[in-house]
Amino acid sequence: MSEKNLPPGTRAEGVRGEEDTARYVRKMFARITPRYDLLNRLLSFSLDQVWRRRTAQALAAPLAAADSRALDLCCGTADLTLALRRVSAGAVVGCDFVHPMLVRAAKKAAGRRVGLIEADALMLPFADRSFDAVAVAFGFRNLANYRRGLEEMHRVLKPGGEVAILEFALPQEGLFAALYRFYFRRLLPWIGYAVSGARTPYSYLPASVERFPGCEEFSHWMELAGFTAVSYQLWTGGTVALHQGRKS
Repeated sequence: MSEKNLPPGTRAEGVRGEEDTARYVRKMFARITPRYDLLNRLLSFSLDQVWRRRTAQALAAPLAAADSRALDLCCGTADLTLALRRVSAGAVVGCDFVHPMLVRAAKKAAGRRVGLIEADALMLPFADRSFDAVAVAFGFRNLANYRRGLEEMHRVLKPGGEVAILEFALPQEGLFAALYRFYFRRLLPWIGYAVSGARTPYSYLPASVERFPGCEEFSHWMELAGFTAVSYQLWTGGTVALHQGRKS
């Protein structure tokens, strides 16, 4: 994949370089961990749980075998990990590089037969061709290097394995699009700050979504990374998108 085909990755205002970006993202999410689940439910009107369940269901076929393995990247507090657990007959692993998130995830996942590993999505500690399915919910956008993120997901997938990337999107036209953008840009940061006491993460969120490419462009990125059968679905009025692909 050519570097010129992809923006480098997420960047916050005043932050340059991949290492500084990774430190910024890790610190930001560590700070909001105590209120993270509450704000996910509040800001999405609890639809985030629906979206994660649907993402897991989209991977039910490759996870039907007892020897299957699923990986949830940027797993946070393990909501998608646990959704994958419900549809999988095999092993499920959650991975994140924010330690406080994993501490909270471990409490939620206790007794649920999932593994949790502290690791960077850009340098995964797994062998090539390790997983039948790789999923990520609202985390890919925060990677410091999008090219390497896609390459790592492709690397750890088995041939025939499937990837599902759930991300925010922005409706483009009509009254709903205008209302949603007002909510996303104006109200969401204020609510996030009021509940969490942290201003930066919930101003970073809409800014990072606005910088992220549209669905057609992202599909092209996935193809450049080697994925085939690439497709996407828009949900909830075009506010979220599920991107899917397969390793041939």
